[in-house]
Amino acid sequence: MRKKEHLSARIPPVLRPEHPTPRAVAELANAFGLRVVGSVDAVETTGVTLSAAEVQPGDLFVGVHGANRHGAEFSTEAAERGAVAVLTDDAGVEHAQAAGLPVLVVDDPRAALGDVSAWVYRTHPDEATDLPQLFAVTGTNGKTSTSYILEGILKQLGLVTGLSSTAERHIGTLSVTSRLTTPEASEMHALLARMRESEVRAVAVEVSAQALSRHRVDGIVFDVAAFTNLSHDHLDDYADMEEYYQAKLPLFQPEHARRGVVSLDTDWGHRVVQDSRIPVTTITVHADVEAEWHVDIVEAHAAYTEFRLTGPEGRELTTRVPLIGWHMAANAALAIVMLVEGGFELGAIAHALESNHRQYADQTEDHPVSAIECYLPGRTERVSGDRGPSVYVDFGHSPDAFENTLAAVRQFTSGKVLMLFGADGDRDKTKRADMARIGAAGSDILVITDHHPRFEDAASIRKTLVDAAREAFPEHEIHEVSPPEAAIRLAVGLLGEGDSILWAGPGHQDYRDIQGVRTPYSARDEARQALREAGWEPNSGPADGVRTEGTR
Repeated sequence: MRKKEHLSARIPPVLRPEHPTPRAVAELANAFGLRVVGSVDAVETTGVTLSAAEVQPGDLFVGVHGANRHGAEFSTEAAERGAVAVLTDDAGVEHAQAAGLPVLVVDDPRAALGDVSAWVYRTHPDEATDLPQLFAVTGTNGKTSTSYILEGILKQLGLVTGLSSTAERHIGTLSVTSRLTTPEASEMHALLARMRESEVRAVAVEVSAQALSRHRVDGIVFDVAAFTNLSHDHLDDYADMEEYYQAKLPLFQPEHARRGVVSLDTDWGHRVVQDSRIPVTTITVHADVEAEWHVDIVEAHAAYTEFRLTGPEGRELTTRVPLIGWHMAANAALAIVMLVEGGFELGAIAHALESNHRQYADQTEDHPVSAIECYLPGRTERVSGDRGPSVYVDFGHSPDAFENTLAAVRQFTSGKVLMLFGADGDRDKTKRADMARIGAAGSDILVITDHHPRFEDAASIRKTLVDAAREAFPEHEIHEVSPPEAAIRLAVGLLGEGDSILWAGPGHQDYRDIQGVRTPYSARDEARQALREAGWEPNSGPADGVRTEGTR
C-alpha cells in the first residue's frame, strides 16, 4: 500500500480540483436570479472563496459581513490576486465596484454560498452524477471517532475514501490538516470536486452544529446522516440546549440527507427520530431501550473493545475496534449501521473485517479475528510505552466526554488514575464547573492547568475549575500547575507502574491559543518528553509530525 502523504503547514491548504471547468458568470447570475452590477459578458469563473488572501486567478470572491468589517472591503486585494467577480450584498457593492470588478448581488451571500459553490464546482446532486457516496456524522461527542472508524471500514471494503474531520482532510492517500470541524461551504464543495477527480467513492464528513447554522453544508445532500448524542457544550454559541439541538436538526431533513441513523443513548436521540423528516433507523447500547439495532459489549481489553451488533431479521456481527470504552464500541456500531443504510450488505462488511487483522496479538491462522482497522489522532491516544504509568492524550473537552473517557481508562488501571486538564478561554463557561466535578469524581488525583486561554486570564480559568472541584470533593488531591509543560511533568512524577494519566483537551492539536497567537505546542510531544525525563520510554506514535489546526 502506498504510504500516506502528509502536507504540513501552519495555515493548512485548501484542497481544490486540479482541473476545474470554467463556468460563465452570466449563467450563474441567471441560475440564481442574481442582480448584476457591471458587465459579466465573457467572464468565466473556476472557483469560489471567502478569503481575499486565498483568491486564485478565475475566482468568484464572496464578500460577507464579518465580526468587525465587511468582507467586500477586501475586493481590491481579491482583484489583484485574480478574482473575476464579487458576490456580495447591497452593503458590499460599492467596495466591489471600487475594485473594478463586476458584482453579483444577493440579500445574504453566506446563505447563498453553498448552492453557488455547488454550481461552480458542479457538485450539486441535481447536476453531478458521479459524486462519491456521502456520509455525515453530527452530535456533541463521537463525531471524529465515528468518521475515522467509518473511513477505516470503507477502506477494508476496498474503496478509495475521503474524510473531512476536526483533525484532517483525506483524499485517498493524501492527508492535510483541518482548519474547522466542517469547512466553509466554498471549501467543502472544492474538496468534493477534488475527491471526484481522485475517484473517491465514499466520504465521511463531520458536521458540527455551527456548520449547519452557518450554511457550511448547504448544497449537499448526504446519502446517510448519523446522530451520536447531545450533551452540554457550545452554549457560548447557542442560548440553551434546546437552541443547540435545533441547530443539529436540519441535517435530518430532506434538504440535507436521504436517510438517517440515530443513537438513542441520550434522550435527544428520541427527539431527532420524532422531528426528522427522512427515514431513520435507530441504535442503542442500552438493553432496555427499544431500537432496531442493539450493541452489546463482548470483551473489554486494554487494546480493543469487542462488541456484538444485532439488528432486524436476525442480522448479527461481532467485531473489535482498537479503542477503549463502551462509547467507542457504540461509535463503531453506528458507523457499521450507516454503511448498511448506505446499501452495503452486513455480510460483506463482516467478511471485510475478517480479512485483515494483523494488529491483534492473540489471533492465529486457524482463529481469525474480526477487527476494524483505524487510527484516531488524539482520541484516548496512548503515548506511553510498556513501562511506567500509562499516559493518554484525548481531545474531549465536555463533561460527558470526561465521564466516558475516565471510566474507560479506570477499567484498565490497576493503580491510580490522574486527570489533567484545562478549559478553553472565550468559550462556553457554563460547562467548566461540571468538567471539574466530573474530573475529580472519576480520578484519584486532579491536576488543573491551562489549555487555550485566548483573551481570558488563565489564572481566573484555573481558579474556577479548582474551586468547583474542591467544593464538590473537599478531601480530593488537587494540584494547580501552570504552564502545562510543568503540569505534565508533575503528573508523571506523582505516578508509577500500574497508574494512568488522562490528559484531556489538547488531543491532536499542535498549538495553544494565547492572546490570539497560536503558539506551537504538542501535548503528545510534551507527554513523551516528560516520560523520558522520568526514566520511562514512551512510544513513538503513528501520528508524530501530523499538524492540525482549528476545531470550531
